Amino acid sequence: MARILITSAIPYINGIKHLGNLIGSQLPADLYARYQRGRGNEVMFLCATDEHGTPAELAAAKAEKPVAEFCAEMHGVQLDIANRFGLSFDHFGRSSSDQNKKLTQHFAGKLDEAGLIREVSEKQVYSNTDGRFLPDRYIEGTCPNCGYERARGDQCENCTKQLDPTDLIEPRSAISGSTDLEVRETKHLYLRQSAMKDQLDAWIDSKTDWPILTTSIAKKWLHDGDGLRDRGITRDLDWGVPVKKGDQDWPGMEGKVFYVWFDAPIEYIACTKEWADANGKADAEWERWWRTDKGADDVRYVQFMGKDNVPFHTLSFPATILGSGETWKMVDHLKSFNYLNYDGGQFSTSQGRGVFMDQALDLLPADYWRWWLLSHAPESSDSEFTWENFQQSVNKDLADVLGNFVSRITKFCRSKFGEVVPEGGAYGERENALISELTRRIRAYEGFMEAMEVRKSAQELRAIWVAGNEYLQAAAPWSTFKEDPEQAAAQVRLGLNLIRLYAVLSAPFIPNASARMLSAMNTLATDWPDDVDAALNALPADHAFTVPEVLFAKITDEQREDWQTRFAGTRA
Repeated sequence: MARILITSAIPYINGIKHLGNLIGSQLPADLYARYQRGRGNEVMFLCATDEHGTPAELAAAKAEKPVAEFCAEMHGVQLDIANRFGLSFDHFGRSSSDQNKKLTQHFAGKLDEAGLIREVSEKQVYSNTDGRFLPDRYIEGTCPNCGYERARGDQCENCTKQLDPTDLIEPRSAISGSTDLEVRETKHLYLRQSAMKDQLDAWIDSKTDWPILTTSIAKKWLHDGDGLRDRGITRDLDWGVPVKKGDQDWPGMEGKVFYVWFDAPIEYIACTKEWADANGKADAEWERWWRTDKGADDVRYVQFMGKDNVPFHTLSFPATILGSGETWKMVDHLKSFNYLNYDGGQFSTSQGRGVFMDQALDLLPADYWRWWLLSHAPESSDSEFTWENFQQSVNKDLADVLGNFVSRITKFCRSKFGEVVPEGGAYGERENALISELTRRIRAYEGFMEAMEVRKSAQELRAIWVAGNEYLQAAAPWSTFKEDPEQAAAQVRLGLNLIRLYAVLSAPFIPNASARMLSAMNTLATDWPDDVDAALNALPADHAFTVPEVLFAKITDEQREDWQTRFAGTRA
């Protein structure tokens, strides 16, 4: 039994996430976690809310709530929506937890001991209108590299170039829009990433199975322009992890907090301690996932994230882990995604554009969305959500292929043999040919899932569903029954066993529908089909079942047009 540690990029606390956020990290991570559990492996699947920094303060102020209260409330909201989307986290933590505060301060102390932190007197942008220092991302302007007019002071999201606020052309406050900015002197701590450039370069080169997208972004940040630069890890803010060296005060850093990008990825580790503490487990139980000297040397660690998060997870967070000099588990595979766009434009949390997770669940059950998003995952390039494509995919894949198969075979069996699996004769040539095809396709499906090739996995799963439909159409038990009821019974027995097989294979993609299929087949048997022949004999003769309600209702043209109109603007 393998041990798989899985983390998805932690969502920011300032609002409900849109479907582009979901497919960029959490949903494919859940797909992989469910698959690995289905194969009998031990899985630790972790996520959390990213709660520190200016955006949290501003969102709380807008909601007229203290920031700690706002974050606690939004954590509950995000956890509820995640549960309703079937995201099977082992723990959904909080970066504001005591565990993360202590661990962040611990890492800072170790990095300082290693000579990897330096104190810098720097000039930082202060907004007279807002009465505060502005974090880099809260200064906007024109990118000097590509000309994008809404580049942030830390990075241009259009060309991904790393920036400083003073690089921007015509900078302004993203809070108030004010250009009444001035530069004031302040002291901050910097992580000496540049001192670790060669070590990080060699580490990235060792990851030969990483997606091209991941490696190319990391290498670009390492080598473009001046190469990897030192980065500030503290800010002049009230809300965040107080700057300390372990449990000791840091002279000159009083009243400052660690920059959110520094403490947020450390929450992956702290979240596991949160899980242990919440379940009354000893520290050894979480350390076996993260400390290679305490059992984590046999763990495979996989991260999932959108491409905008890649630089911090391939460079800055690894610099923290490696620089500590301690025996922490490093990521083995980093699966990154491009962007999902929305109906001719971009999804945007800040602009309220697109369909958000809570809205999606108000329209349709989670499995409809899970299937479309995963089968259209933006892996090799950006992809686009359109209502026409969504309707077509749901109707053809889920309703016409899978749902139709389940409905036809169960209803036919009930009409001719009752609600029990009929015995019939042995499987014949046509059935054996199907078993051979399914065996080949299931092995291919496993290969794509292991490689985290999400779209190819979805295509292969659909082909497995199609094979059952084509068999049913060719065997035509409703015709066979007229001349050879025993052969028809065998065909129906195979069809009912296919439903159980489809439930097991489809569970990572559409867990709720899979559970309904298993329930209808009156079985808890979720054994993976290593032997397809045996799997198609798992439900014996006289095994009782029930005809399920319609698995997937078709989306009508009227519904599609209504939703297209309703979500054409922006969320209030």
